[in-house]
Amino acid sequence: MTKGLDTPGTPHDTAPGLSALDRPNSYIGRSVPRPNIARLTQGRGEYVSDLVLPRMLHVVYVRSPYAHARIRAIDTMAAKAAPGVAAVVTGAELAKVCTPWVGVLSHLAGLKSAPQHALAVDRACWQGEALVAVLARSRALAEDAAELVEIDYEPLPVVADMFAALEPGSPVIHPDLGDNLAFERRLSAGDPDGAFATADHIVEADFGFGRHTGVTLEPRAMVADYQPGTGRLTAYLGTQAPHMMQNILALHLGLEEAQVRVVCKDVGGSFGIKVHVYADEMATAALSKHLKRPVKFVADRLESFVSDIHARDHQVKGRIGVMADGTITAFEIDDVTGIGPYSVYPRTSAVEANQVVNLTGGPYTCPNYRARARVVFQNKTPTSQYRAVGHPIATAVTEGLVDLAARRIGMDPVEIRRKNLVRDDAYPCASASGLKFEALSHHAALDKLLGMMDYAALRRDQAEARARGIYRGIGFASFIEITNPGAAFYGVGGARISSQDGAAVKMDATGAITCQISVTEQGQGTEAVIAQVVATALGVPLERVRVITGDTDNTPYGGGTWASRAAGIGGEAAWQAGKALKANILTVAGAILQADPATLDVQGGTVVDALDARERMSLAELGRIVYFRPDTLPTGFQAEMMAVRHYVPRQYPFAFTNGVQASYLEVEHGFVRLLKHWVVEDCGTILNPQLVDEQVRGGVVQGLGGALYEHCVYDGDGQMLNASMADYLVPMAGEMPDIAVAHVVSPTSDSELGAKGAGEAGTAGAPAAVMNAINDALSPLGVTLTAMPFSPDRILSALKRAAPTAA
Repeated sequence: MTKGLDTPGTPHDTAPGLSALDRPNSYIGRSVPRPNIARLTQGRGEYVSDLVLPRMLHVVYVRSPYAHARIRAIDTMAAKAAPGVAAVVTGAELAKVCTPWVGVLSHLAGLKSAPQHALAVDRACWQGEALVAVLARSRALAEDAAELVEIDYEPLPVVADMFAALEPGSPVIHPDLGDNLAFERRLSAGDPDGAFATADHIVEADFGFGRHTGVTLEPRAMVADYQPGTGRLTAYLGTQAPHMMQNILALHLGLEEAQVRVVCKDVGGSFGIKVHVYADEMATAALSKHLKRPVKFVADRLESFVSDIHARDHQVKGRIGVMADGTITAFEIDDVTGIGPYSVYPRTSAVEANQVVNLTGGPYTCPNYRARARVVFQNKTPTSQYRAVGHPIATAVTEGLVDLAARRIGMDPVEIRRKNLVRDDAYPCASASGLKFEALSHHAALDKLLGMMDYAALRRDQAEARARGIYRGIGFASFIEITNPGAAFYGVGGARISSQDGAAVKMDATGAITCQISVTEQGQGTEAVIAQVVATALGVPLERVRVITGDTDNTPYGGGTWASRAAGIGGEAAWQAGKALKANILTVAGAILQADPATLDVQGGTVVDALDARERMSLAELGRIVYFRPDTLPTGFQAEMMAVRHYVPRQYPFAFTNGVQASYLEVEHGFVRLLKHWVVEDCGTILNPQLVDEQVRGGVVQGLGGALYEHCVYDGDGQMLNASMADYLVPMAGEMPDIAVAHVVSPTSDSELGAKGAGEAGTAGAPAAVMNAINDALSPLGVTLTAMPFSPDRILSALKRAAPTAA
């Protein structure tokens, strides 16, 4: 068993019943290095940077400086006359090429949004909305010409504050919709009124979550190449869902899906930011069709801040009922979130709030729960799904209330969790909101975490530090995470977003293996994991497997990479396809060797006797016979050296994972110094320990960013005040603590691999753990902070309010 990364020399926990995977040449559960990308991408078409595209144009978009304004007139004459300019196109002109869209899903009853165009036609509804496209021979020439476009604006009333947007008499951003309430959901389970009435204590708190964005290493980029001779559009696009984009580009540009090819290379970070439809990318494709020339668009860092989707802009009122013995009797939340002027297409901007309702209280046995969520239009950059959609909010509200309840009754935060977390032997079960859990491990994870961190020793260190006037705190956060989503996520709502993934595995004449798969590589190591799975299923060396992703012309139809599904769903499709191809190989070998296929196996890329591993023939020799001397095979026998399999979860709509995190930190003069962070996570079967652990660590860092640093700051006029890397803070290596990661394993029975997702677990729990640790540190001073990010000014302000002399 290969050692994992929990602690030096300590193997990862392994799941029972995995003997089928524990075979010679198995790569499952090993931290193999990521394959050579240059080799793996051969045959996938050219890189965008290497494209030979004669007459390619570069597009720059003129964006609105106003958060809300009517477009009275646009004068493009000077821009059209500028050097190197090929065209200047307005929203009204492009609307003849690209139809508008509306970001709603039918299962989110009552969700509404206005039609959105690729370029705004008559109004700008947020600062940064694209209004005019300027196309030239180079980016620099296009930028120069864009400065010459003159737009006559009529400023309109701005609705920036989400609560003000709901007030009677507030300006309505889209008058045809009647008001600024995009979506509302109410949920009541059990008897929350009775539970609160009988509780010994009721604790209330207001939680705030600062709007922030993904800040991907690589900005959004696209080359659209429409060829009038073939009537085909090829879009080279950094996206997480190529087949979704193929469908949408075809739908809104008046093409058949077969006329659209989407090619997605290795993407430099996505985090959910690149799974959406962006108006400027739709415009880029439409411009290529309109002008019948290749068009390239790259968002620079400044425009990314006001055009990439934002997330997490929530204000939540929460309360919890608790008995004197620590029994939690009820949860209640009221969540309001601002989403910008449109619901983002096609996944909508209501999913995050919907997730908050679904997930709050999820780890606990409490059956009494009431929730309301309101999704509000405002004149800011649109928000939508971003890494761990809704999870950090639901976890912070839940765990913050649990800690406050423990403080109220004088109970240790660990003990109140032990008392109320769903027992590990209680599954299958469901949450108060109706989520179905197959098998989770809250108590095993908590026990493992406490052993890793030496909780008693940390409490002693904390007490000694306080005696010296140093304020240190320990914070915990238990959480659940949605992974491996099925059709219940989007398909049920009418969106053409596939919940299945497919893999085609084939062997060539040299015995080399190629896997074409519909999940994509966003930097998380998808190609490495798929290669491991295929190599193990077939019994071949890892270096003999080539993985092809991200090309709608060359991969099976599938959902792509989002919601921590690539390994759990794509990996299972690859596993099943690899097993099927191996069966075909052994059938051919049996015919050649005149042996029963059941007595043969493939190990190390060689057909061997299953009983004693005696070598019988190489796969290269088998391939030579199949491809060049099929006449020597029995009459009527046809060798099949390719197998295609698709997989979608059936038994459960989601494969839930769980985990627990802890933070140890110090607060001094308003600054938070992170001392150590621990994570225990249960993502089912661990296919590649190193990749899993680094995904968890990366997720923690992203969660710490939202908790301490990241915040899209707006003024009352809808202007983003820190839209640059000079002003928008992101977590850096120097501020990050050592992050220890360990695992408990509860495989899903919905697949043979038993793998669940791991990409969002770190982000889900880290903000809550840090919040609780800060409040634990400052508890002697009577301070409680619940509004993120926990910046020095917020901490100092809270200290001044609690005790003027403490600051």
